[in-house]
Formats: sequence, C-alpha cells, structure tokens
Amino acid sequence: MRIVAIVQARTGSTRLPRKVLIELCGEPMLKRVVNRTARSAILHDVIVATTIEQEDETIVELCKKHGWPCFCGSINDVLDRYYKAARDYRVDVIVRITSDCPLIDPCIIDLVISKFLEKNPLDYASNTVQRSFPRGLDVEVVSFEALERAWHEDCNPLWREHVTPYIYLHPEKFALTAVVNNKDYSYMRWTVDTPEDLDFVRRVYDHFGHDNFSWKEVLAVLDEHQDWLAINSHIQQKVI
Repeated sequence: MRIVAIVQARTGSTRLPRKVLIELCGEPMLKRVVNRTARSAILHDVIVATTIEQEDETIVELCKKHGWPCFCGSINDVLDRYYKAARDYRVDVIVRITSDCPLIDPCIIDLVISKFLEKNPLDYASNTVQRSFPRGLDVEVVSFEALERAWHEDCNPLWREHVTPYIYLHPEKFALTAVVNNKDYSYMRWTVDTPEDLDFVRRVYDHFGHDNFSWKEVLAVLDEHQDWLAINSHIQQKVI
C-alpha cells in the first residue's frame, strides 16, 4: 500500500498573493511545509500538486531544485488535480496537505493515517470535520477508490475546488472517521491566509530559527507569549 501526501500549492492566493513562496527564516513557506510533512514516519513520498498556469512555473522550478515529485493540473478543479496526481503516481492512500500550513506536524499526520489504517476498510479520516486541533494542522486521509468515486460523481464546482466535501458530506456513501484531540485548540489559527497570519507564523519561526519543532513545542511557546494569539484571532476563515 503506497501512502503519499499530496501538497496543493499555487501562487494565485487572493488575500496574500504568492504566499507559498514567502520566506520563513530564509526558506520559502512551501519548503517548510514539504520538510515538515516529509518527517512523517508512515508516508512513502510527498508530491507537490500545482497548476498548469504560467505563474506557477516558479513552483515547478522549486520542485525541480529540491527533487520533489510534482504534478501540474487544473487551477480551480482541485479534485481533478488530486485525482490525476494520485493516479499518475500510483497512490493507494492520499494524505491531503495544503501549502499554507507551515506548522503542519508529522506526528499529527501519522496519527490521522494510523486511525485511517486501523479502521480498515475506511474511505476517509481527518482532524478537520470535527475540529479540535489548531486550524493549520489540517490532515485529510482518503483512499484512492473514494477519491476516484468523488471525481466521477461530484458535480459541484465549489466542492471540487475544496477536494473532499463530496466525501465527508455523504456519510451514507463513504466510511468516515474523525480524529479528535483530548483538548480543544480549535480556536487557535495557525494557517497563513492574511498578513496577520503571516505575522503570527513568522514569530513562531523566528523563535525557533528552523522548522524541526513540534506542535506541542509551539503550544509551550504560546503559553509564554499569549499575546501572539491575538494577532490573527479576528480573521474569518473562508468557508464553502
């Protein structure tokens, strides 16, 4: 069974353009995400899925520079991009990661994958449908068969842009499980979509000076710097 993380990345963000290339302690955000994802003990590989748009050639070049597998697909039909990337790279279990989550944690990735594997057969597992982890530690795990079925059946362009809604909104069609932490940290915002988000994440990276830290170490830092949480607490997440 080939278990692979597919990191979606493009430069055309509306609220913070080219955010995936913004540097955190001297390295592009995308590299920080791939580095942290690749520390998973279960994943067999990490693929970057970008678009066929000319503006995203910079991402392709970054992948070539670092030897990362790369797939170029639809800009808006992200479900199609994921499906074809998984098909072309012969992936059995897809782990969906977004490139605006530079605090993504390999231990949480492994936790969600493990929950997916232990309840076999299962179509989908995530820590996002029932939130308890900080937003920005989002992990979704889906079987290739479920992704393929969604690719064939989902006719909603907005859902397809967000890849998995057809799956988790149809529990009568798919076997689902939620991964929930024993303490609720869902009020924390660790993703990067605005300048305020970037300010918060930069403070975390500047504190450590590298990307090899755990989410629990970040929690400990925030205990000492609780004012950092106010930096982006007012930001409203874009929803479907």
